[in-house]
Amino acid sequence: MKKSLLVLVLPLLLVFGCKKKDEPVCADVVASVPPSQITALRAYIANNNITAEEDPRGFFFRIEAAGSARKPTPCSSVTVDYTGRLTTGGTFDSNPNATFSLNSVITGWRLGVPMIGEGGKIILYLPPALGYGSSPAGSIPPNSTLIFTIELKKVN
Repeated sequence: MKKSLLVLVLPLLLVFGCKKKDEPVCADVVASVPPSQITALRAYIANNNITAEEDPRGFFFRIEAAGSARKPTPCSSVTVDYTGRLTTGGTFDSNPNATFSLNSVITGWRLGVPMIGEGGKIILYLPPALGYGSSPAGSIPPNSTLIFTIELKKVN
């Protein structure tokens, strides 16, 4: 009995015990965007004559440069130049050579940035559910649609 229990437990210990302490825990990106937010974003895109593609996960994007074949995963660390704007036109953040782990940023980035490779450039139009939702974040009001221009410099 003890031997069979050891045979069952030992493989589990090997699998779960071999993970390095500094490895990030990275789950699949799950997005749930309310239909009302998608409708509002569609209206914004149409009313402002913006050329962008609709992603079935609930956001819009325009790839300005595809970049290389080296693309990040939602768990990668990346170095980017980016600007974040509100639909009212105000810039709320801009940062050259910023390094982030994609598993620590908003869902919209985790979904959008892996669409381009190193050297690529994308504009993301994100509904509140893929940004900061109903919570204010610094100068970003609650329930804000966000626009990010992101140049992917490096997948680290």
